[in-house]
Amino acid sequence: MGELQFCAPCLFGLEGILADELRRLEAADVRPENGRVWFSGPPAMLARANLCLRTAERVGLVLGRFHAETFDQLFEGVAALPLEEWIGRENAFPVKGWSLSSALHSLPDCQAIIKKAAAKRLAGAYRQDWLVETGPAVTIRFFLHKNEATVMLDTSGAGLHKRGYRREGSAAPLKETLAAALVLLARPYEDSVLYDPFCGSGTILIEGALIGCNAAPGLRRRFAAERWGSVDPALFAAERARALAAVRREAPFRCVGADADPAMTALTLANAKKAGTAARLTVQTTPFERFAPGTPRGIVVTNPPYGERLLDRQAAAGLIAQMRRLFPRRPGWRYGVISPEESFEQLFGRPADKTRKLYNGMLECRYYLYYK
Repeated sequence: MGELQFCAPCLFGLEGILADELRRLEAADVRPENGRVWFSGPPAMLARANLCLRTAERVGLVLGRFHAETFDQLFEGVAALPLEEWIGRENAFPVKGWSLSSALHSLPDCQAIIKKAAAKRLAGAYRQDWLVETGPAVTIRFFLHKNEATVMLDTSGAGLHKRGYRREGSAAPLKETLAAALVLLARPYEDSVLYDPFCGSGTILIEGALIGCNAAPGLRRRFAAERWGSVDPALFAAERARALAAVRREAPFRCVGADADPAMTALTLANAKKAGTAARLTVQTTPFERFAPGTPRGIVVTNPPYGERLLDRQAAAGLIAQMRRLFPRRPGWRYGVISPEESFEQLFGRPADKTRKLYNGMLECRYYLYYK
């Protein structure tokens, strides 16, 4: 089996970070687009990308791209794909997808046509009239954009943000993939101390600890492709061994969190234990106004209450004004704050050295970075 084509969707604003991750994983033909990154690699890349990517939502194995302005074109395009190379005679093959700016805009109709075309292809390949679909699911995912159809297989199953350590969350949880991106954008060193004074359920701290010791985020979970039967189990075994060997167990990276709610600090510690990062975390039940880092240098990465769900907007603005005092400009310190507040820099008291537009769920935010 030669080079395979892949597509990894991501949150808007994270395309460049994800592309950099893929290049470090030795992926080829890395091409970022809005909301996704295309890449290629040998079969081992299927396992490596699932295990190691921090900012991707999932990994799709691309089977084909073709023009589809009519249902006949969609049917024929899918029926021409080598589905039998990946979908066994007993595998279930549900269909999911979306359409944007295309003539074929009815998702139920598109799903039905793709399902019918896939069934015809597989029935012909296996020379049987009935497909039982009692085996593990190989989900077919499609998207139509400006009348171009992309058809791929979902190799991940549950989204890659589901690392396996967070079964409960705070009232306004930050997605693990976004938390990892915030830490990566702050550019921590191996010996950094990472602080989060609004730690909630600990997502930023845990993702930071995984980054600090170079632990692959997918090591504690399984993926859909491992159950297919068409993927050699040795691929995942070899890539897990490779990822484990890359963990820097002696890295001095540390994390310090605080939250005013003792239930949240307890949850942070419980989640860190599940993630295998508890030894690198210190958590305090402390209100934000008493935030006082105890190291000569460090990085603060935080997701403060926005005023959307947790505080009224006036109180949220007051928190930003407090940051002016608690996050002073001083050598050896960097601060990263994600917020939807348009007047953040005015309330904070100085312009950010760098900003980046990101989305926390459906909420448009800016990530404000201070490092000078």
